[in-house]
Amino acid sequence: MKIGFYPRYDRLGASSRYRFFMYFDRCIQSGISAGNSWNIYPGMSDDYLRELYQRSQVGKLRQAGEMCHLFKRACQIPRDEKMIIEYELMPHLPWAWERKLIGNRSYILNFDDNVWEKYRDNSRLLDKFDQLCRHAAGVIVANNFLLEKISGLNSNICLIPTVLDLDKYTVCNDKFEKFTIVWIGTPVTYMYLEQHIEVLRQITADNKCELLVVAAADLGHTRPLQGVNARYVNWSEKDEIAYLQRSHVGIMPLSDDEFSRGKSAFKLLQYQACGLPLIASPVGENKRVVIPGENGFLAESAAEWIWALQKLRSDQTVYDHCSCKARAQAYEYSLQKYWPVFHDFIIKTFSN
Repeated sequence: MKIGFYPRYDRLGASSRYRFFMYFDRCIQSGISAGNSWNIYPGMSDDYLRELYQRSQVGKLRQAGEMCHLFKRACQIPRDEKMIIEYELMPHLPWAWERKLIGNRSYILNFDDNVWEKYRDNSRLLDKFDQLCRHAAGVIVANNFLLEKISGLNSNICLIPTVLDLDKYTVCNDKFEKFTIVWIGTPVTYMYLEQHIEVLRQITADNKCELLVVAAADLGHTRPLQGVNARYVNWSEKDEIAYLQRSHVGIMPLSDDEFSRGKSAFKLLQYQACGLPLIASPVGENKRVVIPGENGFLAESAAEWIWALQKLRSDQTVYDHCSCKARAQAYEYSLQKYWPVFHDFIIKTFSN
């Protein structure tokens, strides 16, 4: 059986890295690929994402080149290959045309975000993801919001959160000198920090507490959080875990909107794998990951954010309890737990 992985991006894209490349690598490493031919075909390039993160937009020439790459990839799909697709093969291509590219091949879709929102104002594409789901052999979703949304479109659906390889994460007691609140993300999701700037100003006002932004160092110059004691560093796969390990608390503020409700709580999973207490907006999957008073706190109002941060900063007993519980819960969102689920669903679906 030939099985092809079709991620939206190359390895720099977080969703593709954790929902495609990580599982593909495990397929090869585990040695269970006997009798199956596993292949992966990267989507939009790392250079595309670097330009997007640095400039918040991508030039037309690069956009055209990436679309040509995706179209060429779609036209070269082996005739007898079964496909695992991240969202769609070709962004902005109507369902009727995408269906022609897929042909009669059996495919599984993999969603980690409510990507329907991206096309909600485009009548040509409004029903594209619905149609893709209806015709899929199966669908993998990252959270319960997507599970409920898609269950009426396809009965063969599997819930697999975006998870971590716990072998790469450990708890570190060598913390930064200042009490450090860490946020990890991209310039695209940085807006959620900007929306909470007043809280962050108050928390870091005494200069004994620092916000660490692990995304792009240039944000400190182009879009600084005015009045917030913040340090900005470039994200890299090589360094991200070290930054998290040495921090004290991990945060994930969100807006309560349709896109946020469909997001995975992946930042929180990374924080707790490093034993960091969590503070997050009570939106979507955040409410499932954060157990208030156990591995952290949910905070909606400014007062709740300030109380939670001050509690963890000033009460060592509460901090240690949340840190311990966070690391203990990390297995529930791990590759070690979900790899067999992923593999069994793929083989069972494509064997029918």
